[in-house]
Amino acid sequence: MPGVSLVGSGSACLTVQLTNDDLSQRVDTSDEWIAARTGIRQRHLAAATDSLSSLATEAARNALAMADLSAEEVDLILLATSTPDDLFGTACQVQAALGATRAVAFDLTAACSGFVFALVTAAQYIRTGVFKNVVVIGADVLSRWTDWDDRTTCVLFGDGAGAVVLRASERDRLLGFELCSDGSLNHCLNLAYQPETAPLVGDINVQMGTFSPITMNGREVYKFAVSRVPEVIEKALFRAGLTTADIDWMVLHQANQRILDAVADRLGVPSDRVVSNMARHGNTSAASIPLALDEAVRAGKIQPGDVIATAGFGAGLTWGAAIIQWR
Repeated sequence: MPGVSLVGSGSACLTVQLTNDDLSQRVDTSDEWIAARTGIRQRHLAAATDSLSSLATEAARNALAMADLSAEEVDLILLATSTPDDLFGTACQVQAALGATRAVAFDLTAACSGFVFALVTAAQYIRTGVFKNVVVIGADVLSRWTDWDDRTTCVLFGDGAGAVVLRASERDRLLGFELCSDGSLNHCLNLAYQPETAPLVGDINVQMGTFSPITMNGREVYKFAVSRVPEVIEKALFRAGLTTADIDWMVLHQANQRILDAVADRLGVPSDRVVSNMARHGNTSAASIPLALDEAVRAGKIQPGDVIATAGFGAGLTWGAAIIQWR
């Protein structure tokens, strides 16, 4: 059975920056208040000329360049996103923009867990021999669905896109994983459809609503994350036949610096082994893990052979971990 190797990473460059001081002009907050509670100093926003597909395409193109792989060689494109340009799917737009004429393309939605879920899904296609070269993208434009007058949520979110290239190989570098869901906690974090009844003909009515901005119970999400994330990482490590002592780097969903610190402390992972770019990017949902991974690779922190514990967690509620070895 073929194994899976991660051979390239990439991200999109967003030029618009929104600092905490900028936000303080909109809502009653301050840089000190936001940074102390979240670790965030600024976030990037999609420009008026950007789209989810353009950001995802840029990230994928950069990942392909690192992998030294042409778009024509790609068999599958998986786009993890909760903010598509088209509710019918955006991955096909990315496929066309890349020129990946042979690739199957589809979206996968699991919010902030989306990248980990997509990574594991892609690996199964490779392991069964169906595809050899797969691009996995995590991209979100959360600014579209943020209530910029709600100071409890607007300080958290940013936009971004990151990608990795997976390739069939003799040695399997997806060492272990664990995926979980609990829909009974959906109310804690959602971007819900709000129906509005409209008359059609006679006594027949239809729903013509829209989606409401992001709502979150921060206290409950924090309790959920610091409890479930260490547990799911340990389960993934067990499946890999490893322990926390084997972890070279921990690349978690960048939701809150307090969560990262609490998870690392519970697992006994030194803080200097925890990758964090939250101060500059905020919470970019499905983009946060591949974005942080790409920055760490390009900075020379993550080296070939390093063991990486990655975990996503968020709306659904969903959470999952994957233990991977870089290249």
